[in-house]
Amino acid sequence: MIDPTGADAVRRAPEGLPGRPRDAGSTDPQDWPVGRLLSAAARRVEREWNAHLAAWDLNHASLPVLVHLMRGPRSQRELAELCGVTEQTTSRVLERMERTGYVTRATHPDDRRRHVIAVTDAGRAALGAAAAPRTADQMVTRGLTPEQIGQLHALLVLVARPEAEPDQETGPHLEPGNHHGPAGGPGDGSPQPAG
Repeated sequence: MIDPTGADAVRRAPEGLPGRPRDAGSTDPQDWPVGRLLSAAARRVEREWNAHLAAWDLNHASLPVLVHLMRGPRSQRELAELCGVTEQTTSRVLERMERTGYVTRATHPDDRRRHVIAVTDAGRAALGAAAAPRTADQMVTRGLTPEQIGQLHALLVLVARPEAEPDQETGPHLEPGNHHGPAGGPGDGSPQPAG
């Protein structure tokens, strides 16, 4: 693993970009490694998205819970797995959502130790109002052309896929010399031959 703050932080810029070194300590995003850029972009989007969701007393952690509950009631464990977080985190999120009236907890009919979480009408209404895909997309893509939005989407799909997916080896590959694609070329953070 490459340490974005260590010796690996300064790299040769990929072909096609000005010959500027990659410097994780720089204040200019143009100089940052890809990992730092992605992290900074994710934090900006998360802050803006949370500010938007706050009007409904939701946040980036509670919204996916409502989305999953729209398919039917779930256990806390199932919600944790679906959201990719711990049961403890899910418990805190659910407590808040229960206080706001967006979800209910009931004892499981077959196992009194388990609870079943279901979305309420208020939760459905909040999800419908807060989760407008166009609003989210506009936060992320402001200032981009339709072509850039398509490229960003395609690249983020590749980056967001779990490592264990069998298709990762057969995913889209670009011709040699085109370094705007999947990992394995200059600019992806992998060590490059001296040159």
